[in-house]
Amino acid sequence: YVRFHLISPLIQQSAENIVLFDTFVNILSHNLGEPAYEADVAQLEYKLVAGEYGLIIRVKGFNHKLPLLFQLIIDYLSDFSFTPAVFEMITEQLKKTYYNILIKPETLSKDVRLLILEHGRWSMIDKYQTLMKGLSIEALSAFVTAFKAQLFVEGLVQGNFTS
Repeated sequence: YVRFHLISPLIQQSAENIVLFDTFVNILSHNLGEPAYEADVAQLEYKLVAGEYGLIIRVKGFNHKLPLLFQLIIDYLSDFSFTPAVFEMITEQLKKTYYNILIKPETLSKDVRLLILEHGRWSMIDKYQTLMKGLSIEALSAFVTAFKAQLFVEGLVQGNFTS
């Protein structure tokens, strides 16, 4: 079991940064779909989560091939690229996701409660409005470059691993 948290102060600076981060993580997951398929067949699991303060990478499975899967994820992260069509598809999916959160009273009330309790939190309404105004491909590219330049990493490795 390997878990790394790539933390960046850049994410919480604005609602636009949070939306760009969500877009980045979703495109990265989309890009990994085909190359990581073989790992899935080999009973290795991975998950990318857009956490509140950074990207969480979780990988688990048999230890002899786990480093290869983790390296694949890191390679796709470091050489991040995307097409305009994928960008459009992911932003449309995010619009639906944000909207679905806003129309459900229980998730909206949770978001409002957290907005009141946590200083500096951006509401789902802010994120949805930012996304509806439109994001540019250039803004995403600039955000990803800045994100990779301002990272702090926390990691946990459990299981049958050598040092």
